[in-house]
Amino acid sequence: MSGAGRDLLAGRLRSFGAPTVWSEFTPMAAALKAANLGQGFPDWSAPQFVKDSMFKVVQEDGNQYTRSGGDMELVSRLATVYSAKFGRTLNPLTEITVSVGATEALFALMQSLLNPGDEVVIMEPAFDIYAAQVVCAGGVCKFVPLRVRDNATTGAKEWYLDMKEFAAAFTPKTKAFLLNTPQNPTGKVFTVDELLEIAAIIKAQPHHVTVLADEVYENIVFPPAVHTHFATLPGMWEHTATVSSAGKTFSVTGWKCGWVIGPADIVNGVMVANQWVQFSVATPVQRAVGLCFDRAFEPYEGKATYFDWLRDMYIEKKGKLMSALTAAGLKPIAPEGSFFIMADTSDIDVPAEYLSQSTPACPVMTRDWAFCRWLAHEHGVVAIPPSAFYCDEDKPLCANYARFAFCKTEASLEMAKTRLEAMGAAEAKKRSAL
Repeated sequence: MSGAGRDLLAGRLRSFGAPTVWSEFTPMAAALKAANLGQGFPDWSAPQFVKDSMFKVVQEDGNQYTRSGGDMELVSRLATVYSAKFGRTLNPLTEITVSVGATEALFALMQSLLNPGDEVVIMEPAFDIYAAQVVCAGGVCKFVPLRVRDNATTGAKEWYLDMKEFAAAFTPKTKAFLLNTPQNPTGKVFTVDELLEIAAIIKAQPHHVTVLADEVYENIVFPPAVHTHFATLPGMWEHTATVSSAGKTFSVTGWKCGWVIGPADIVNGVMVANQWVQFSVATPVQRAVGLCFDRAFEPYEGKATYFDWLRDMYIEKKGKLMSALTAAGLKPIAPEGSFFIMADTSDIDVPAEYLSQSTPACPVMTRDWAFCRWLAHEHGVVAIPPSAFYCDEDKPLCANYARFAFCKTEASLEMAKTRLEAMGAAEAKKRSAL
C-alpha cells in the first residue's frame, strides 16, 4: 500500500492534526498585509550584544555536543542568577537543567511526572500547548477559568482566580498544577496574597502535587505589579518546577533555550526524559545565553540594566496599544505583565455574515473568532480569538474578547494604531446614524 492510503498516526495524537488558530490567522495576516498583532513574537532585530554573544561562541568553536543536563557555562550562570532570586544556593548540576525552550521543558516535565489517568489542573485561558502535552503524556486536564471583576480599589477590570472553584478541581488523582505568571494571554501577574492562597491549597492536598510554574515573562512586569517566584513561598520549593527561557527576555524566540529549576528529584526526571528526547540543547545557543545574562546586568541604553530597558520599552508599547484599542471602541484590560492585551469587544456589532461562516480551524463559529476575522478582513488588523485557549465547555466565557500582542516594532504598532482609530471612527459614525 502506498503511503498516501495509510493511517499510522498514534491514537493519542489524533486530535492534534486539525487546523489551529495559528494556521488560520498567521497566513491571513500575510495575505491581507494586515498589522499582525496575533502571534506573540518580537518582530524586531535582537539587541546587538545578544547577536554578538552567539557570534563569539561560534567563532571560539563552541560547536560540539555538551553535557545533556545543560552546558556548565550556562547552568553555572543560571545558578548564580536564580540563587539570588530564590534566596537559596542552587546546585547547577542537580537543581537546574536546560531544555529546547520552555515548551520542551514542560513536555519533559509531563513525561517524567504523569502516569496514565493522572490529572493536571490548568487555568484558562491557557497557552494551547499545555493541554496537548498533558494528553501526550496520558494525563487528564482539569480546567479552572480565570474570571473578570472590578478591582475593589480602582474599579478597573481585572482577572482573578476563584479559589473555591480552584480548590474543587483537585482530586486524589491530581498530580500537578500548571501555574503561568505573568500569564499568557491575559497579562495577569498573580499577587503574593493570591499565590499564598494557591500554596495553601497545594499544601492541603493529602498527596504530593507538583506545581509547574511557567514564568517565561518574569522579566516583563509593569509596576506596581511585582513578579513573585512561586518556589520562594514557604514550603513550596519542594513542590515546584520553575520553567523559564531566553526567548522572551532577549527577543530571540527562535533560539529555543529554556530551563527548569527545582528540587533534585523533579529536575532529575526532566534529565532522564531529555536524555532520550533531545540529548543536549545546541551548545552555541546555551553559551551565548550565558553571555547574555552577564551583559544584561550592566547599564544599557541609558538604563541601569538591560532588564530595566526591556521593561520600560514594553511599558511604552503597551501604552500605545491600549490607547489605540480604546480609540477603536474596545475596552482593553490593562496587563500587569507579558506582552499581550485582552480587550472586551462587546460594543462592536459583528456582521451576521462573519458569524455564520465556518473555517477548518473553527467549524462551529464563535463570536470571538468571527470578530477577529472581521477585524482582519475589514480593518487590516490581526488579533487572536481567545477561545483557542479554552476547553469547549468554557469557550462562551471569552465570546466578547480578543487578544492583541504589543511585542511589535514601532512601525507595526503605528500601522495598527492608524487602522484601529479609523475603525473607531467608522463605528462611531455607524452608531450615530442609527
